[in-house]
Amino acid sequence: MGASQAGRPTARRLDANRIVLYVWPPIDIPLKDLSAFARASAPMTVGAGLEEITMRVRHRTRPDAEPKEVALVFTYRPGAGVGVSVTEPSTEPLAPVDEYTQKVRRARARGTVYPYEIVPMLTGTGGSFTELDLDEAGRLVPVDRPPGQNSAGIVAGLVSTPTSRYPEGMVRVALFGDPTKSLGSVAEAECARVIAALDLAEEMAVPVEWFALSSGAMISMDSGTENMDWVARALRRLITFTQAGGEVNVVVAGINVGAQPYWNAEATMLLHTKGILVMTPESAMVLTGKHSLDYSGGVSAEDNFGIGGYDRVMGPNGQAQYWARNLWVACRTLFAHYEHTYIAPGEHVGRRALSSDPYDRDVRTYPHVHPCSDFTTVGDIFSEVVNKERKKPFDIRTVMRAVVDQDHAVLERWAGMADADTTVVMDAHLGGYPIEVLGIESRPIPRRGWFPADGPDQWTAGTLFPRSSKKTARAINAASGNRPLVVLANLSGFDGSPESLRGMQLEYGAEIGRAIVNFQGPIVFCVISRFHGGSFVVFSSVLNTNMEVIAVEGSFSSVIGGAPAAAVVFTRDVATRTSEDPRIKAREAALAEAEVGERPRLRVELASLRAEVRSEKVGEVADEFEQIHNIERALAVGSVHKIIPARELRPYLIGAVERGLLRAGSTMQGAVKDDEPHRHER
Repeated sequence: MGASQAGRPTARRLDANRIVLYVWPPIDIPLKDLSAFARASAPMTVGAGLEEITMRVRHRTRPDAEPKEVALVFTYRPGAGVGVSVTEPSTEPLAPVDEYTQKVRRARARGTVYPYEIVPMLTGTGGSFTELDLDEAGRLVPVDRPPGQNSAGIVAGLVSTPTSRYPEGMVRVALFGDPTKSLGSVAEAECARVIAALDLAEEMAVPVEWFALSSGAMISMDSGTENMDWVARALRRLITFTQAGGEVNVVVAGINVGAQPYWNAEATMLLHTKGILVMTPESAMVLTGKHSLDYSGGVSAEDNFGIGGYDRVMGPNGQAQYWARNLWVACRTLFAHYEHTYIAPGEHVGRRALSSDPYDRDVRTYPHVHPCSDFTTVGDIFSEVVNKERKKPFDIRTVMRAVVDQDHAVLERWAGMADADTTVVMDAHLGGYPIEVLGIESRPIPRRGWFPADGPDQWTAGTLFPRSSKKTARAINAASGNRPLVVLANLSGFDGSPESLRGMQLEYGAEIGRAIVNFQGPIVFCVISRFHGGSFVVFSSVLNTNMEVIAVEGSFSSVIGGAPAAAVVFTRDVATRTSEDPRIKAREAALAEAEVGERPRLRVELASLRAEVRSEKVGEVADEFEQIHNIERALAVGSVHKIIPARELRPYLIGAVERGLLRAGSTMQGAVKDDEPHRHER
């Protein structure tokens, strides 16, 4: 069939093909093994236009059992992948294709998903979807009509999905691009619905989820620049909505051209935005499509995915935050995001989840297995014996996972963002509270690909580079007003190389400071190893009154590290100590009394000795500096609020989050209700 399809012109290839196979010999193997075989074989059917394969078999559950005839139905749906079901063999004739099914197939022929086919992925078990459309006043109101009767290229609706934490349902406003309406092109009708959807979401205080698919502003013989004005009106409403704290979560459900990528950017990519953007292998965001670029003489790629797909462009540049293998997985990612971020209308914080992870669990016993380090447990990082100077490398993700609740999954944002490796951002739970935890990578990371000579040859541990700084600022803003922020810091400052300064290090570093100042809610900043340099300024507790700074015993905190201080600031003291060292004086005296022929050799020996002694003196001054400018001094002057033993790290962080929520003025409607059992006992 694949060869037959390949011989047809693209526009005339057959789709929605079905095959029925009858297998005569009885089958004894478990049916789940056939399911695994079907999924493994699916790539071989690409291009064949197969919609369904029905395999009628006689199956025996036991070798001595009578075979029973069953039908295995293997289906492929764009956005959902291969599905397998076991049913009774059908005896009904094929039903005529109705209008709705025709639209579904037209969408599939383009490799896209018809909007109403996505709805069951969002509602789940017991959920609901209410389609909305414009009334005479331009407001979205419920409409009672069969699916597929929309007149505009955007379908709007209200989705409710019940969960254990929100049994009444998580309510969201949903938007879907319709590929059967001029490939989802947008004009007044579509833009008016986008604006009305944002108005409704703001009124209800709920997020918007947008399954974006569009070929851009409508181009026709009877409309033109007025369509661009309507696109701009929608853009303006997106800006005001997100600046007011509104959340728009975008799933790129196909090719997005022109206006739609700009809308996606305003909704999810700017530093102040809170929403996420998820992409699938079938999706791309381009300003101008490949064919238009080629025709106009512009630079394009081999296809639209090379211009704006996840793998080569949107993932590495950080504009797409998550990748999903299909639309079903994208919906699961969306729900994983809501696990940490959803706030019910009328409440101020996300509801606290039940957790069986002990409140006072000692994180030191958590295993640390990573090729960068010889540490075997997290406790080795804080050990006075193994890591007294807190300079040995370790894996920050291991520490983050050790601290947060073990019975709730974590979700890492921007995992594919290139050159931002030294910042790690996770949504997680701590003591049942939804939080965002931000860690600074504490091991050197090799750079990928080509890099300039005036920049570092590796991403240094505990250092913020421009893209890491940008990721950090975006992460802080995303959590503001939504959930507490916990920072686990081993931070020596910002990289100051010419490459980093050229890469807007100053601007992105300043954005971190602004994000901390503007943050609404509790911030807990924990020094787990070292804390030096300019990063001290942008993470100082004086920037935000609801910020608590703590440090683990044995950590270091100062304006600058001891070694740089000795080598750069106290050079005169180091030089004096070097000159007054008895070994130097003795060698200088020997040089002064030596014969002329011996002096060149003695000068070389003196220079070598001077370098050796100077290195010793640098170490001495560094030790003295760190003995004075230690974590206890930071506590005494108020830069650090509390020093805690490593065994109390998790319980103290949970308590700090609770105190911060109270200081933030929350009425704790989002906490576990009084009649619910608490599993955290202090």
